[in-house]
Amino acid sequence: MSYTKEIISSERTGDKYSLIHHSSGLDVLVWKMDGFTTTEALFGTKYGSVNNRFKTVDTGDFITVPDGIAHYLEHKLFENEDCDVFELYAKTGASANAFTSFCETAYTFSCSENYEESLEILLNFVQKPYFTDENVEKERGIIAQEIKMSNDSPDRACFFNLLKAMYHNHPVKIDIAGTVESIQEITPELLYKCYYTFYNLHNMVLCIAGNVEEEKVIELCDKCLIPAEDKQLEVTFPDEPPEIVTRRVTAKYTVGTPLFSAGFKCPPFKGDEMVKMEVCAGILLQMLFGSMTPWYKQLFEEGLINSTFSFEVFNAEEGFFCCICSGESKDPDLVFERCLQRIDSAKSGELDRRLFEIIQKSRYGSMIRGFNNVENCAETMFENHLQGTDAFTASDILAKLRFEDVCEAFGALFDTSKAALSIIYNNVE
Repeated sequence: MSYTKEIISSERTGDKYSLIHHSSGLDVLVWKMDGFTTTEALFGTKYGSVNNRFKTVDTGDFITVPDGIAHYLEHKLFENEDCDVFELYAKTGASANAFTSFCETAYTFSCSENYEESLEILLNFVQKPYFTDENVEKERGIIAQEIKMSNDSPDRACFFNLLKAMYHNHPVKIDIAGTVESIQEITPELLYKCYYTFYNLHNMVLCIAGNVEEEKVIELCDKCLIPAEDKQLEVTFPDEPPEIVTRRVTAKYTVGTPLFSAGFKCPPFKGDEMVKMEVCAGILLQMLFGSMTPWYKQLFEEGLINSTFSFEVFNAEEGFFCCICSGESKDPDLVFERCLQRIDSAKSGELDRRLFEIIQKSRYGSMIRGFNNVENCAETMFENHLQGTDAFTASDILAKLRFEDVCEAFGALFDTSKAALSIIYNNVE
C-alpha cells in the first residue's frame, strides 16, 4: 500500500511526530521518543455515546440508534470468533484496555517489549467484529449490571444531574452506557450497522508513541489494514438553546457530607478556537477558585469546602462546553452563591494580571513535561487529531496567550445566568 506523510512539530520544544495518511483510509500518528523503553498505542474511532443520530451513503436519511450502543460495541469487540483478545495479549506481555467516552472509543495497549506483535493483535481484532444473538444477549446482562452499579454512585449522579440541569436536548446529558431500558433494543444487526459506519478507517486513527520504529508501524499497517471506502459519514445533534434547563437540582444518596457540582454553560466552539477557549477557561477557573486565591482560602477556613474541591473544563467539538466546580460541602447552596459573587466581583473589578502570569507559566510547564510521558503523548495525539487539531496546539496557544485574551473570554465562559447547581444530600436526613 502507499502513503503520504507530514511532520507535525513544535518550534518551541523541538518535539515532533509523523502524521501518515495511509492508502487504506487510516491516519497513523507515530511519535518516536528516543531513550524510552515503553510503547503506548491507541487505535480508535470518532464515535462515542453522543453519536446516536447519523447517516451515510448507505443509510440515505438520518437514522437514530439506542443510547449506550457505542459502549456496548466496545465490550463486544474484545470477543472474537476464536478466542478472547486478552488471551492473545497475555502471550506478548502487553497490558491492554479500552474506553468509550462521550465522543470517542479507543482500544489501547502498553508494553516494554514485543510492540510489533501487540500492534498486530490490535489492528486485527478491531477490524474483525463478531456479533451473534447469543453473545449479544449474554453481554446485555453484564452491561445492565454495570449500569445499575453506576446508578448507585452519588458522584456520577451528581455529575449527570448537573448535565441534565444545563442541557435541554443534547445527548451529552445521557449516561455513556445508556439505560437498562435502552440497551434492550440493541441487536447484532444494529451493532454491525454502527460498526461499519463508525469503525470505517476514514473515521479512525492509530496513535503510537515511545520505543517505536515508523517503518515497522507502516509495514504492519500494510499487512493488517483492510482498505475502506469513505461512507461520507454525517452526524447531527438536536438544537440546543443557550439557556440552562433549571437552576438547581437535588437527589438523595448515602453520603457522609453533601456533594455538589456547579456548572457554567458556555456556547460550543470548534477547532483552534475551542482549544483557545478551553485554555482560557482552565486559567480562569484557577484565577477565580484556585487554591492560591483569597476566595479559596476563606471558604476553606469557614469549612464550606475541603480538599475535595476541584474544577474542570468539560467540552468537545460535538456541541457542548461548560466549566464545572465540584466537591463536598455542609452548605452547597452557600458555596454556589459565593461562586457567583466571586464571578460578579471579578467582572466589576479587575482580574489579577500577576496571578495570570504565574498560572500561565505553571500550566505551560506541566504541558511541556507531559511530552516526556509516553502514555500522555499517545493520548494527546489521539484526542487532538479527532478534534481536528494537533498535540502541540494547546501548548502553542498557551505560550502566546495574553492577559487581555483571558479577560475577553471571561464573559462568554462565566455567564452567571447560565449557571446550574446539582446537590446530593444524605438520604437519611
